[in-house]
Amino acid sequence: MKKIFFTVFVMCLGVVVLGQSPKHTTTPKFKSYKGLVMAGYQGWFRAPGDGAGRGWGHYGRADKFDAENNTIDFWPDVSQYKKTYETPFKDSDGKPARVFSSVDKSTTDLHFSWMKEYGVDGVFMQRFFNVARRYADETKSEDKILANAVNAAEQHGRAIAVMYDLSGLNPNGEDCSAIIEDWKRLVDHQRVTQSQNYLHHNDKPLVAIWGLGFPDRPYDIREIGINRLIDFLKNDPMYGGCTVMLGVPTYFRELDKDCLPDPYLHEVIKSADIVLPWMVQRFTPLLHQDEIRYRDHVMADRQWCDQNGVDYVPLVYPGFSWHNLSKSNPGLARHTAYGAIPRVGGKFYWDLMYNAIVAGADMIYVAMFDEIDEGTAIIPVSDTPPNSDKAHFVSNDGVTPDHYLKLTGWGAKMLRKEVPLSPAMPTN
Repeated sequence: MKKIFFTVFVMCLGVVVLGQSPKHTTTPKFKSYKGLVMAGYQGWFRAPGDGAGRGWGHYGRADKFDAENNTIDFWPDVSQYKKTYETPFKDSDGKPARVFSSVDKSTTDLHFSWMKEYGVDGVFMQRFFNVARRYADETKSEDKILANAVNAAEQHGRAIAVMYDLSGLNPNGEDCSAIIEDWKRLVDHQRVTQSQNYLHHNDKPLVAIWGLGFPDRPYDIREIGINRLIDFLKNDPMYGGCTVMLGVPTYFRELDKDCLPDPYLHEVIKSADIVLPWMVQRFTPLLHQDEIRYRDHVMADRQWCDQNGVDYVPLVYPGFSWHNLSKSNPGLARHTAYGAIPRVGGKFYWDLMYNAIVAGADMIYVAMFDEIDEGTAIIPVSDTPPNSDKAHFVSNDGVTPDHYLKLTGWGAKMLRKEVPLSPAMPTN
């Protein structure tokens, strides 16, 4: 009896000492973010008939998806999808143009098969605060999509992790408590961290929290309990033992420009493990040698992070365009032109990828895998979208639909020194 008690005591002590929760896998296939190129995955596209009951979510406005209510700037190439949905738009042959739904398992399986085929290491599944707020609702489509993604990651050997987005947090009476409860449920019921494909960093499950320090957010980071959330994720004996990554503004170091001038942000960053600056819209090929400014910015960021004991992951993106989204959404700050940050056939994306590695990056975040509504998607998009005199979409610059998946895979090989470092964009 004493021997049994001693064995159990030693096992429990080992959990405490090593900081490992008994609810997380002890045999992860991805022990570190370093050496990986991971993308953000929204998974927020809906269509009537997909079972989600959300109408044309993120394609249009509620139940409407037409020229006046369109919110996407790029049209997905759906030639490989098993299940698609008819829209009011017409292709050049006069047939109805079709789109996919993120809810369908076949969509998720296809996306992860692409990741394997082209060498994209994995994705961060975006989980917004309004989803976390409904942690007790077991019928929400976001849980189905996440479950499909975990299964697909295991099937195709890809890494997967959860990224909480604080967008939607109401400063009047809400804090980060809902995320704590949602994480408990993901661990207990969906068993996400039991998957060997859940991404670890420093041998601990990686959880990201995005949306700290941005001036357009209505909440005060001093008032939402972010310190308690980070402490919970890192130190809770049952659900903690995690590594924490924070999504912050580009100019977090200076606390200037796109960042609130609150030094508390630096305290929060130092309590975490990885910092991810949001650089979308901050760099453009329309400025001469802006990729050099990006390189120098990443180098300065890395130096600051080294001095403050946190890891750093730079962000790369293929371009930006949200004209249709902004014109149909009065709440957005800017109404931009189509292709506001042009893709230039992939050159801009490759310039960022190359210069991130030159600047010393050992891991990279791609924004985003599937975000066609803001023009940052790397999934295949159409070069002949259903344009008309009433509706317009951005073309793919004449490159193949899978061009950005190829570039991402090549970038991952270059990051790991499997191929030589080259400023020239691969062409085959």
